[in-house]
Amino acid sequence: MNMNLLATGNAAMGWGTIILYVVVIGAFMYFAAIRPQKKEQKRLNAMLATMEVGDVVVTTSGFYGVLIDITEDDVIVEFGSNRNCRIPMKKAAIAEVEKSNE
Repeated sequence: MNMNLLATGNAAMGWGTIILYVVVIGAFMYFAAIRPQKKEQKRLNAMLATMEVGDVVVTTSGFYGVLIDITEDDVIVEFGSNRNCRIPMKKAAIAEVEKSNE
């Protein structure tokens, strides 16, 4: 009878250890992957909210341009110095914003 109690105690201790490992790994994944991603998304949203006409932007594909118009979800960006290349695009395509010096 004593052997049975000892085996049951070891099994319960084994499950507790497994659950502890799962919790520790889950916490590590949160602090290593999810939390920094949320922090970066907040930074990006704040940057997009402060954009103004005339700001220089860099798109996610690496093109530099000047903001000509801003709507709720879209922007119109002017590329090049000839003033004829104006392209509408989603705000999500903006990677960086440099404020104009005016």
